[in-house]
Amino acid sequence: MNKARQRFNQIYGEQSPESIPWNSLELPSAIHQLISDKIIVACKAIDIGCGLGNYARTLAQLGFEMTAIDFSEVAIDKAKILAKEEEELNIEFHVTDFTKSIKLNESSFDFAYDYGLLHHIFPENRKVYVENVIHLLKSKAFYLSIAFSEDDAYFEGTGKYRETPAGSILYFSNLKEIEELFSPYFTILDLKKITIPGKNGNHQAYYAFMQKK
Repeated sequence: MNKARQRFNQIYGEQSPESIPWNSLELPSAIHQLISDKIIVACKAIDIGCGLGNYARTLAQLGFEMTAIDFSEVAIDKAKILAKEEEELNIEFHVTDFTKSIKLNESSFDFAYDYGLLHHIFPENRKVYVENVIHLLKSKAFYLSIAFSEDDAYFEGTGKYRETPAGSILYFSNLKEIEELFSPYFTILDLKKITIPGKNGNHQAYYAFMQKK
């Protein structure tokens, strides 16, 4: 087991959900807006890097047929318990490392999203990551990716690699990197800088909404 997975298993195993910095019960406004505008409607969707599955549960309540994946076994175990505590929800959970070739069903999903995941994936692993997303999506399916921008002032400085108080190392991207990463595979419909809320203040992030070519 790699160090990153060990660290996240430790965080999910030892900390209360309320104390985990990225754990939020509220559906991100970026996803909510796509649904409100009817750009994304109830469909077969996948949450990549789901953590405790909060967003997947919300979307399942809205009629989405959800799959939720994370590389932390502890997070997935707890996500399953939380889903069972609510009304019967249509969610499948899988332990999956997206930096390696995945074995989930090919061309199955109409919508995929990662919220706050890509900054955990270093450049040398991003090609495999994007190929995994492509593998999952149907033709013309939509994909939303949101993660920290290099313009963010958190975590001790302005470098591309920064250590967080939780002990994880993040990679901070710029819009050019994101465009170069995704444009060979997707038509980029909207790429911009946004501000996203955090428990200790707002963060600067990129927003990339795309459609599979």
